[in-house]
Amino acid sequence: MAGMKNDLTRRELLQLGGAAATELIATALASQVKGQPATSPDSPSPLPLIPGAPGQIPRRALGKTGATISILGMGGHHLADPKSFDDAAAMVHEALDAGLNFFDNCWEYHNGRSEAWLGAALHGRRDQAFVMTKVCTHGREGKLGLRMLEQSLRRLQTDHLDLWQIHAISYDNDPDLAYAKGGIIEALDHAKKQGKVRFVGFTGHRDPSFHLRMIELGYPFDTVQMPLNPFDASFFSFEQQVLPEALRRGIGVLGMKSMGGTAYAVKAGVVKPDELLRYALSLPASTTISGMDSLEVVRKNLETARNFQPMKREEMNALRERCRQAAADGRYEPYKVSLLYDNPETRQPHGYPVDPHEKEVKEMLEDLVARPGTDTTDSPQGNTP
Repeated sequence: MAGMKNDLTRRELLQLGGAAATELIATALASQVKGQPATSPDSPSPLPLIPGAPGQIPRRALGKTGATISILGMGGHHLADPKSFDDAAAMVHEALDAGLNFFDNCWEYHNGRSEAWLGAALHGRRDQAFVMTKVCTHGREGKLGLRMLEQSLRRLQTDHLDLWQIHAISYDNDPDLAYAKGGIIEALDHAKKQGKVRFVGFTGHRDPSFHLRMIELGYPFDTVQMPLNPFDASFFSFEQQVLPEALRRGIGVLGMKSMGGTAYAVKAGVVKPDELLRYALSLPASTTISGMDSLEVVRKNLETARNFQPMKREEMNALRERCRQAAADGRYEPYKVSLLYDNPETRQPHGYPVDPHEKEVKEMLEDLVARPGTDTTDSPQGNTP
């Protein structure tokens, strides 16, 4: 394989097969890791903390928006994992009582149940929450996005969103589709003019080059959401490539996947959950959105955030170095190298088949069998069996 290029695109890799592909992928990944620093001695310091009331977690400024948000945010997907709405509501209320005000969500999470449960849980306390959800056109026209917005507002039981983000920039043509005439970028502007959305941004976890393209095309996003953890630091790194550019432009940074989305590295004994969360909180992001699926996990994460002290630079560098070798093949960041995080709405508009084992697909099929022809996603109970 001598003489072949190592800066392969994902498309080129997928077109290869057999032993040749295996060898080229290994070579390319080794080059990718070597080409990025394992340490970041000149990385920006964490954003200043704004102390909360006694016993509450601190906040940070959200870019140039003028808003302040809690340094820990509650992930929307895991919110619908508990067995009942009452369990999810207890998690939301505990978080609010501790000063957590940032709530993540998405139009397609659990086929609408995540939004419906959050909206019901925030009943009577909406003014205490900074509510974000994501729109899932995935390359389709902006008019569809505006219809999705109305559904999201209804499920969330609110007349406006604090933040509306384009969900999952996952393919190399997604930026151009977003910016196309009649695309979702136009819908962002329309929603802001209507007063239904305060701020707008975009998300993704597949490839930092797609994020950079979204930013470089010039729309003045208020926020950008990306995976930030010590494994990311040396593998298709958002921390190394996107974070500095977002900060330079005053875009508020929302970190996610602090545990790798699956906590595989924690289960394998490579790292501990508290050091992963502390690492993410020590980066210059406004908040770290954490998936929490039980009251026990909520309480542990709230305690880490409540007592947060930023890691020293040497400590962060040591953790990056410890994770560096394990990061090299993406095993602890499956959202970068597999279909595990591709919801059906992400794939279908691009003409790709859905994965029948993916959670939303299974739930959608189960619901059709249980209640054929019935849409229950706007109710507090969502589409649970």
